[in-house]
Formats: sequence, C-alpha cells, structure tokens
Amino acid sequence: MYKTILVPLDNSEYSNQSIDMATKIAAESGAKVIGNHVYAARLHDSRFRQMESGLPERYLQEEELEKQRDVHDDLITKGLQTITDSYLDVFEEKCKEAKISFEKSSREGKNFKEIVKDSEEKEADLVIMGALGVGAIPESVIGSVCERVARRIKKDLFVVKNTAPMNGGGIVVAVDGSPQSFGGLKTGIHLSRLFSKKLTVISAFDPFFHYVAFNNIAKVLSEESAKVFKFEEQEKLHEEIIDSGLAKIYQAHLDVSKVIAEKENAEIETKLLSGKAFEKILQFAKEEKPWLMILGRIGVHSDPDMDLGSNTENVLRSAKCHILISSREFCPNIEDTGEINMAWTKEAEKRMEKIPPFAKGMARMAILRFAKEQEHSVISSDVIDRAISTLLPEKARQAMGIDAMEGSKKEGDSGKEQEGKPGTLSQESFDGHVLNWTPEALKEMERIPEGFMRDHAKLRLEKQVRTKKLDTITQEIVAEFIEGKKMMP
Repeated sequence: MYKTILVPLDNSEYSNQSIDMATKIAAESGAKVIGNHVYAARLHDSRFRQMESGLPERYLQEEELEKQRDVHDDLITKGLQTITDSYLDVFEEKCKEAKISFEKSSREGKNFKEIVKDSEEKEADLVIMGALGVGAIPESVIGSVCERVARRIKKDLFVVKNTAPMNGGGIVVAVDGSPQSFGGLKTGIHLSRLFSKKLTVISAFDPFFHYVAFNNIAKVLSEESAKVFKFEEQEKLHEEIIDSGLAKIYQAHLDVSKVIAEKENAEIETKLLSGKAFEKILQFAKEEKPWLMILGRIGVHSDPDMDLGSNTENVLRSAKCHILISSREFCPNIEDTGEINMAWTKEAEKRMEKIPPFAKGMARMAILRFAKEQEHSVISSDVIDRAISTLLPEKARQAMGIDAMEGSKKEGDSGKEQEGKPGTLSQESFDGHVLNWTPEALKEMERIPEGFMRDHAKLRLEKQVRTKKLDTITQEIVAEFIEGKKMMP
C-alpha cells in the first residue's frame, strides 16, 4: 500500500532503527525508500561569525581572521557534505542488502521544514523517523524535530520509539469514528499481514467528563438559575444518555471495524475502554505491550485544520511502543455500516413499510445516508420527511411510489383534506391519526416560511398535540407553539 517511504537520517540509534524498519516494509511491499539528511550550513556560518569576538587575541589580526574564516568556510562546505555522504552511504548499503529501490536526498536548511518539504516533493506516503536524535539524554521524551514534523506533516508518520529488536507484541489500532482512525485500521490490517502480527482494535470513551462538567456548573448556579436551567432534569437526562449513549456510539465504531476487517478477510479482536481516552489507551499499551500503536492524526471532533489531536499527542509522547500517526482517511461504506450506527423509531419503521418493495432498499439507504450527513443517530419521522424532500424531487417520489409514506402533507394536497368537525378541516397526521384544523389555525401556520421550515414545524406541532391527546388544532395552539419554538423568521 505504501509506494514511497522517506527516512530522515542523523546516524542515531533511532535513525538506524528507522532504516531497518523502512527496508523491511519496502522489501515486503515493493516500496521505494528515500534517505534524507538535512544539514544547516548557513546556520553554522552565522554562528561562527557571531562567536568571532570570543576568539583568542592572536586570531583577531585581520590577516589571521580572514584565514580562519576561509578554513571554517571550507570546513562547512566540505565537512558537512562529507558527513551527509557518510550517513547516506550507510543507508545505501542497507538498501542494497535488502534489494530494494532507493534514492538519496541531501538538503540544506532547517531540519523539520526540509523533512516536510522533501516528503511533499518526493510524494512520500509514509515517513519513518526516530522519536529522538543524537541529542537525546535519558530524560528525553520526544525530540523537537520529531514533534515538529508530526505537527506539520500530512502523510502517515511512523515514529520509532525504541531501539529494541522487533518483539512479539501485536498491532493495536485506536478508532474513534474519524476517517483518519479508520484509515489507520486499513493500514493496521496491511502491516499485520506484512509482519504476521495479531491485530487488536480498541475504542475509548469518557463518560466521566460530563459528570465533572455538571458538578462544576452546579457550583456556580444560583437556586433561581438552576430552576430556569432545569438543572436537575438536565442532569438526569444527560446521565441516562451518557450511560448508554456514549458506550453504544463507541461500540458501534468497533462493530464497524469488524465489518471493515471482514471485507479484508482479516481477523481482529476488539476492546471497549471507559475513561479518559489517552489515559486508557496508554494503560492498555502498558498492559499488552504491543509492537505498534496506530492512531488517527486528528479525532472525530477535530477541526480539519487541527495539526495533531490531543489524545494522539499525549500517546505519542508517553507510549513506549512504536507509534504510527495516520493521515490516511477512509470512510466506511454506508451500505455496509449504516444500520450499525443508526436506530429507527417505531413510527419511522412503520412508515417504511408503506414503501413498495422495489423501492424500499433504495429509499432506506438514501435516508440512512442523509441521516449520517446530518449527524443523526436516530431516524424519526421528521428525519424521513427531510430526507425525502431534500433528496428526491416530486416526480421521482411519485415514480417510486414513496408519496404514500410521507407523514405531513402541504396544504392543498388533493385527497388529504376533508371536512371534519363543523368549521374545521381534517388532515391525516404523521402517525395516520386524523386531526381537525380550524381555518384560523391554518392561517396562523402561514406565519412560518413556506417549504421545509413550515413542514417541519407542522410535524412537531402534530406530535405535541397528539401527546396531549387533542384532536383539534386552534389558532391559539399554533400561536403558542410558534412563540415557544421561536419559529418566526
């Protein structure tokens, strides 16, 4: 799957381990490996001139000073090139031993900038580099060059975190529903085959943050504010949703992962973790001691312009195993995974039964896709209404026979209105129950902009009226609803 691999070189143990890792992957996948070394000639020249004032007095004679400048310039020009060539020669020898395609690249400038530029110009799809360099000390966590590259690169980044030979540990992929995490899963499947490694997929969710947040709010809310906010009701609702909802969402990510793995004919184990995400991931890594941990560059809630997700950053810094940060994106096919992430209300399922058999599969998939795009996890009648009105023009709905399933109809639809109680007009509501509308109520509805907004408001009003077990909608009911829901433009 990788065609071009870039390896930054500095002759450190981590750099040499990176070469070994790259040659193994390339030998199995047929990828080309590029050895990259960046030297800073201009920086050395600038620093020498800044330090000239500190030279012993005998060197401050103009003739001697010019001589020393020439010597230093020659050292910078030839010396740095000689060092670069030496690093690249070691790289070349290892590539020839592995019998893989390779290329050598030397660049002058700021190391992390040139590594990123070189990866882009050479169209590398994977960069393998050491977490630390030649300047590492025992207390070092991660090198500045590695961290700066990780924040800027938009390629997959394999960070070598230790110099031990490949151990018997497996590959762990952390998924959170983001395209990057599922892209990491695809990579994990490939690498697990390449290195004959066990593959485990984990998903971590944090139900406790919301409790902490509510307790924090409780400390600042006055008694009166708490009543306005309906704090106790809100807290209870959130607890019920969080206790079951978050677990269900993240379990769904694991279920989707199983579908992806099955399509790739791969076997995986899954594990749902509860707690602070990066903490639980690190704890899992400490207990299981994997060879490699794969995470998405950014998480499911991140802005696309984010450089590095907070969970990935924390794991990158603290994990002892190798880390692969996935920039590759993969969005699971809605046809394969739509039902895993979605729930349907009873009313919605009942309405789907009205669709002709030949159109049911197509209509259901269209509604699922619409609901996913709108970030719904439950498909209700109003979601169906919006999906149909948004995705299908009237003629297409008629051709597919879907008109019969719509729950709310515009005023004037033939055959859908009839005389009800004296002075009212009867209409079928979303659940098939007949409601009586006064002319004034229908007129009041016209205050809401025509189209989707009015249709959606009508559906919500019908639900409210049905909940109260009323059978007639008056002007007062509509006015109160509009004011309460702030439906006016």
